[in-house]
Amino acid sequence: MHIPVINHSGHPLPEYQTPHAAGLDLRAHLPAGPVTLGPLERQLIPTGLSVEIPVGYEAQVRPRSGLAVKHGIGIVNSPGTIDADYRGEIRVLLVNLSNESFMVNDGERIAQLIVAKHETIAWQPVETLSVTQRGAGGYGSTGV
Repeated sequence: MHIPVINHSGHPLPEYQTPHAAGLDLRAHLPAGPVTLGPLERQLIPTGLSVEIPVGYEAQVRPRSGLAVKHGIGIVNSPGTIDADYRGEIRVLLVNLSNESFMVNDGERIAQLIVAKHETIAWQPVETLSVTQRGAGGYGSTGV
């Protein structure tokens, strides 16, 4: 699949780090210098990239597991969705869930981008739904 992309960052385009990786790494675009995230602080980090996702697909912005496990850095709205009609810059809403400040540097890999097919639905109003073993059982209802 070919995705049109505009790169204002000066950094390499996102790329897969291994041959079978699902996500491409997004880099921070911080020409004014590093950004420090204090404990429990969140900031919108620009990437300098704009993309044209094909209709019927979405781009999902997900956390990098290494940043999560080593530094407690996540994404507030994970996964973030980039719709096919969005043409603005990709920005990542990072959050620091640790007790220590974390510095985000220009060019640092901050998130993953995955492009996935999706369906467009049409609601079908009904009076009842099919019966299942689980039924309406929700959170924790299936045991440990």
